[in-house]
Amino acid sequence: MSLTSHSLLATMIGLAIYGPAMAEDATSLHKDINNKHAVAEDQSTNKAIANDPLAMVRGVCIAPEDRKEDTNNLPIHIEADSAKAQNEHQAVYTGDVIVQQGTRTIAADKVTLKQPENIVTAKGNVFYHDGGIEMEAKQLQSDLDTKDSQMDDAVYRMTCQAGRGEAEQIDKRNVDGTQFYKMKDGTYTTCPEGDKSWRFAAGSLERDGESPFADLYNARFEVLDVPVFYLPWLRVPVTDERMTGFLYPTLTYGSRNGMEYEAPFYWNIAPNYDLTLTPKYMNHRGLQTTAKFRYLTDLGEGHLIGEYMGRDKKTDYDKRWGFQWKHSGIIDENWLVDIDYSKVSDYKYFDSGLDSSIGEREDNNLLQTAEVSYRNTNWDTMLMVRDFQPLTVDGQGTQYRLMPQLSSTYYRNNLGYGLDFKMPMSISKFDNDAKNKPTADRITLEPTLTLPYATPWWSVTTQAKVNYAHYNQDKKESGLTDLKDNVDRVVPEFRVNSSLYFERDTSILGSHYTQSLEPQIQYLYIKDVDQKGIYNPFDYVGGGYDSTRLQQDYYGLFSDRTYSGNDYIAPANQFTIGASTRYFDEDFKERFSLSVGQIFYIDKPVNKGTDNKEAKSYSATAVETEFNLDDNLFLKSSMQYDSSENEIQQGSTTVEYRNGGVFIQPSYRYVSSDYLTKYVNNPNPIIPGTKDKRDGISQLGLSVGFPVSDSIDVKADYFQDMNVNKMLESKVGFTYRSACWMIGLSYNRYAKDPLSQDFTEYDSNVSFSFSLLGLQGMRPFGKSSDDGGNILSYGDPFTLNN
Repeated sequence: MSLTSHSLLATMIGLAIYGPAMAEDATSLHKDINNKHAVAEDQSTNKAIANDPLAMVRGVCIAPEDRKEDTNNLPIHIEADSAKAQNEHQAVYTGDVIVQQGTRTIAADKVTLKQPENIVTAKGNVFYHDGGIEMEAKQLQSDLDTKDSQMDDAVYRMTCQAGRGEAEQIDKRNVDGTQFYKMKDGTYTTCPEGDKSWRFAAGSLERDGESPFADLYNARFEVLDVPVFYLPWLRVPVTDERMTGFLYPTLTYGSRNGMEYEAPFYWNIAPNYDLTLTPKYMNHRGLQTTAKFRYLTDLGEGHLIGEYMGRDKKTDYDKRWGFQWKHSGIIDENWLVDIDYSKVSDYKYFDSGLDSSIGEREDNNLLQTAEVSYRNTNWDTMLMVRDFQPLTVDGQGTQYRLMPQLSSTYYRNNLGYGLDFKMPMSISKFDNDAKNKPTADRITLEPTLTLPYATPWWSVTTQAKVNYAHYNQDKKESGLTDLKDNVDRVVPEFRVNSSLYFERDTSILGSHYTQSLEPQIQYLYIKDVDQKGIYNPFDYVGGGYDSTRLQQDYYGLFSDRTYSGNDYIAPANQFTIGASTRYFDEDFKERFSLSVGQIFYIDKPVNKGTDNKEAKSYSATAVETEFNLDDNLFLKSSMQYDSSENEIQQGSTTVEYRNGGVFIQPSYRYVSSDYLTKYVNNPNPIIPGTKDKRDGISQLGLSVGFPVSDSIDVKADYFQDMNVNKMLESKVGFTYRSACWMIGLSYNRYAKDPLSQDFTEYDSNVSFSFSLLGLQGMRPFGKSSDDGGNILSYGDPFTLNN
């Protein structure tokens, strides 16, 4: 949480620490010399450095783990053109003086030790290198008795990361055993030599002993040697320890909020508590203040976020605020606690474009939930309360709240004959604001017996369960006359799943592959019982307390559930047959997979919304495939095809080409109108009596990114609704990156209204950002979130074993 461990100050202080070590290394060898030339103790080392040893170390990075911690106790090797000494007077080394000790190298034109003052002076082309930093100075002087030292006209460079600078003078003083460090007129930048794009500078810097902090006076930030930011005093960390103080500011520009300026203040309350207070001024809106409190205790970890704006000039809202509390913890190994609670002042809090770390403009509800769980070898129990803040005009929502739900599962494995037993059970209270929806109390029990059996090439699992549910329902003003006040439902279920695994070696275009074939078959029986008395998603449009239709992809075909939750248990008397094949290369990386499956009904299922068409004796064929060619070209596709209707019910395809900084990712998503009408609410229904043949969902997308040059990158996204021929969203942006700074410019446009309306309003935003590179731990200047909050960032859509 420090600003940066490689900051200007850490570097300057490091130079001050190394100063006396340079002097002591250059003199400790010479206590016993008598007017003789210094010679190397290790002839092999002398031979290695004979040919310009400084050229061998300049700019060389030695990893921290390879640097000796006890460098001061290693043998010292020294070379010089001449050496003279007078007992109790002085020792002088002149002419290409080079000292080596472990990974440390020191060089100077002249090194003098004065006695009895015991003062060492190194003059002329003073050079120091230790693997992590190298420096050049005009002069170094150190008092070996007091440990005081002074370095003049120092220029330094980091060798393991970007960073360089200079200082007019670095002093180290010893007062009553405490070391004090002071730097005069120092600078720091990550730009290469000759590049004056930006740098930090300070009139003076002071550090007290081994304190992890340093005080910087007359600190400024310069661009092209012109000061653009100034602070008379700044305390910053020079180690990894956290400290109280101002963090780096952020300056951004967007067309929605205008110029934005943030100046965060960090309060290190305790090792396990901290608070970040961030005032943010937006010239189109006003001042917004955000406070984030983080904690870590024996009860768990979490954070609290509060946001407040006295008046939003853009919307004329007064006293806009937001709050969020997230907590997660484990107590005594068995108890788990999770809390996620969010609340905002008004329903347009996100839709108005106000930046927030609590939610996004796509959110229709804010979650307010708390869970307490207990787990041991045989029990998994959870008590949950789940509520929402509906972001609607009247504050009323249609979603169900759990007030509360107590669920538990009992496990008992390895019973007699290899049987496993479990029994999930729950007690739930469902509440709702909508007058046209009922409320209910529900009890469920699901005792389950499982008999697994497996060999390396064959497995079979047999399962039997009973689904029991009791409902106590309040119809309110819903008008749903078929609903019963009290309902008991018992649904028995039996399932057998068996799979085989075959493997063979094969060759394709001269390359060796291992191919697997994995057929499987499942029989599923679920008794058909009358469930019309329960509010469920099959008998009632939009029905179900916690249930919705599940997607029937390849893996979903082998599930025993057609709907999530417990409100509707779809009857079944069916076989499911499917198979997968996979190709693995010589490194056992999966390059291709294909899965095909279909359900065959013994008892044809009842279908709603099909105009009394006869139910089919088999389901749509589910197909899924993935492909990876040389880790550059990828394909992922899935489809459900109804052969009796000769139509695709739903499908999606994503293709991607990657090569270095280039990626191209076209994608397409399709769901037929009949499928939506049959199972969910159709957003684009076909109007009876018209020639309208538009499909339910038909969307095309394209994401691309490529470098224009070594310094310029371009990325763009575009998503189009093919039904109404309207754009969903688009974004284009470019970044220019130099060695030590980066700028970005982006344009985002997205639909604010449903595309099915005759007129769709769009919102646009232009954002600009500027970032400094190479400063670890600092927030980039200009990292903007003002992009509309909806653009899809790049994501790897592939799940092969890569």
